[in-house]
Amino acid sequence: MEIKFEGEINSVLNGIKVLGDTLGFEVCQDGIPVKVELGSGNIEVGFKHGNGFIKSKTKNHFFRALGLLVENLQKGKDFHITEEPQFEMNGIMADVSRNAVLTVESIKKLLEIMAVMGLNMMMLYMEDTYEVPGRPYFGYMRGRYSYDELKECDDYANMFGIEIIPCIQTLAHLEQVLKWNYANNMKDTSDILLAECDETYHFIEEMIKAASAPFRSKRIHLGMDEAHNLGLGRYLDKHGYKRRFDIMSSHLNKVKEITDKYGLKPMIWSDMYFRLGSKTGDYYDVNAVIPQDVIKEIPDNMGLVYWDYYHNEEDSYSVFLRKHKDFGKEVIFAGGIWTWNGICVNYGKTFAATNAALASCKKEGIKMVFATIWGDNGAETNIFNALLGMQLYAEHGYAKEIRRENLKERFEFCTKGKYDAFMELSKADTLPGQKSDVANPSKYLLWQDILIGMFDRHVEYLQLGQYYSDLQKKMQKHIDENAEWKIVYEMPCKLCSVLSIKSTIGVEIKNCYDRKDTDALRLISQEKLVDLFERVEELRLAHKEQWFKTQKPFGWEIIDIRYGGLLARVNTAITRITEYLNGEVERLEELEAERLYFDCFDMPQGQGFGYCNLYHRIISASPIG
Repeated sequence: MEIKFEGEINSVLNGIKVLGDTLGFEVCQDGIPVKVELGSGNIEVGFKHGNGFIKSKTKNHFFRALGLLVENLQKGKDFHITEEPQFEMNGIMADVSRNAVLTVESIKKLLEIMAVMGLNMMMLYMEDTYEVPGRPYFGYMRGRYSYDELKECDDYANMFGIEIIPCIQTLAHLEQVLKWNYANNMKDTSDILLAECDETYHFIEEMIKAASAPFRSKRIHLGMDEAHNLGLGRYLDKHGYKRRFDIMSSHLNKVKEITDKYGLKPMIWSDMYFRLGSKTGDYYDVNAVIPQDVIKEIPDNMGLVYWDYYHNEEDSYSVFLRKHKDFGKEVIFAGGIWTWNGICVNYGKTFAATNAALASCKKEGIKMVFATIWGDNGAETNIFNALLGMQLYAEHGYAKEIRRENLKERFEFCTKGKYDAFMELSKADTLPGQKSDVANPSKYLLWQDILIGMFDRHVEYLQLGQYYSDLQKKMQKHIDENAEWKIVYEMPCKLCSVLSIKSTIGVEIKNCYDRKDTDALRLISQEKLVDLFERVEELRLAHKEQWFKTQKPFGWEIIDIRYGGLLARVNTAITRITEYLNGEVERLEELEAERLYFDCFDMPQGQGFGYCNLYHRIISASPIG
């Protein structure tokens, strides 16, 4: 397709050139004439009598409009589309602190897709994955970004009218920062900075200066969430007990002085105010009481970010949005694309929570929203699995209500992915008869030990092999039909191959052992476990390829070790069973032990699946360190 743009397009010309190949058009003097007007209110796109037009207020809106233009020109009919932006800021927060640090090229790829979707903000969550001059151990061997890398990302984002905002931590969630000796004097607890300490604030200034320097944006996210033990470590030893609201307020005001010095506009997560005001420490406690003197101590021009990825009812969000508005500060909403479950993205929960949350935000007049894409416990789920969730946020951003068919068409145009295929990425965790909407069985059925089987009781009478075998075939079909996103489908395909054997192999082994079926045990040890070993290695290699194509190498060693441990334990299972069959040992104590339900986290005390996302709890009842 050839297009001739008419009007003042200098500010968007570079972005047009970049997106031409992606969207399937080229700029040509003999192309379809398209008149461009920048500066109007809503987005308008149309084509009639051989002429097209684009009207948009911002650079970012132009690129969404450009996508709409090309998408509809391909249909070969006249059209006129008007969209009313629902939010001033709508984007994503990419977690680059849970071992998976996106390469610059991956960030650029995301930015291109975001531009066509119409998202206008990317937040980079960096606990210690950015350079702080003079602090060589800050982010040491963690894949930290250099100033130049972050500047390159910001320049690229600016081309599309996308704002990159640094998101750091200036109170808690700093275990990786505080584990080195240089930080000993600044520690309250293992992950919380020591408040009311001059060295702490000198260090925070270094972090704020370094994190904000590469970016055009004057916004900065200071974190300060989940500081559960604030004032209860070395602070308690030095100062005695002090009302934790007061510690929080004092600390926040000192940090605000630093952001003022650099002309920055800060925001923080809001949960600590609600947790400290709750008798149970619950963020979502409707009875939490926050004293007025505490509210008055929150600095002016401090944004409060209300994060909530859990509720499926619109009213739940409305209640807490109103509570946030009572603070008299700028309120930003942060939802989530459920990538932190483990191996798979959870689109069922993502859609339910997002639709409720963003509907509430529109009604409550919230103008800034973003979707967090966390990578808890090693970032086993690749960020590109989240593309459909990003599209969901984008479509909410340009319509009061969205339609599934429109979402599907937009997603398939903006990403070249297949809507149904991306939805099926969640199916390794959505098993028949499952009741919990946050269950993640694929993670614990993958990593749990074959001979110890911490979760075997939950699958004791279930037939999962055929389910995972059928799902593997579907994933292979997606690979064959959508090579563009092989990087997304290949790893889940291999995962299903593994789980078609491993999901219930532990139960099978114990049952055979209990009934002394030596022939069945011999078949398992000589054939099934050998086959499983090969499938796990294929999965490891597919996961490794996915990781190295999108992320820096740092952090992969943790996942490699997990696979190495799994492979070693498969070998050990073969050896132990063989020794038993050969009469070298009289019994296998691991298989003599009674299997109990996993009595921890959100797990049912009966058949079925719940949630557990901690590798060290999944693999053994014994500590690993």
